[in-house]
Amino acid sequence: MRKFILTILLFLTGLVSFSQKEEENGIIYINHPYIDIVNKSVKAYLDRDIPTNTAIFADTATIWFSGMGNKPLPVKDVLKDWATDHDFYDSITVTKVGYPDYLHYKDKDQKYVQSWWTWSGKSKKNGELLKIDFVQFDRFNSAGKIENEVLYGDFSKMIKK
Repeated sequence: MRKFILTILLFLTGLVSFSQKEEENGIIYINHPYIDIVNKSVKAYLDRDIPTNTAIFADTATIWFSGMGNKPLPVKDVLKDWATDHDFYDSITVTKVGYPDYLHYKDKDQKYVQSWWTWSGKSKKNGELLKIDFVQFDRFNSAGKIENEVLYGDFSKMIKK
């Protein structure tokens, strides 16, 4: 009797899993103007061009990256801090790994660019080459500006002293 009940339960479980309907929740793009904006932002970082980067972000934009605590910071504060990277590191590069994707979700009309990068620079203090792999998520508002940026990588290795 147990085998019979177990067989029926497995059969019903299989029916439920096969009866679920596929549904799209948005579109993924390999080419999109928002991807170009993220690339422009990275170039502005490398060029220490805070005014260009400021124009790319919404006035109320925030940035959060792993290792900085729980609270995102205003973009203007973070951009000023990032400009000091060049005071501590030479030959800074940010290399794209693979290609970025623009994701446009139906739910709440959410617009994201997700991208993978390798940051590298040579320490002015000890001459060591530092490489940090990270993934970045940029959320865009309806005006086409970045309203939130989140980066995940081991930035604890960066020494600014």
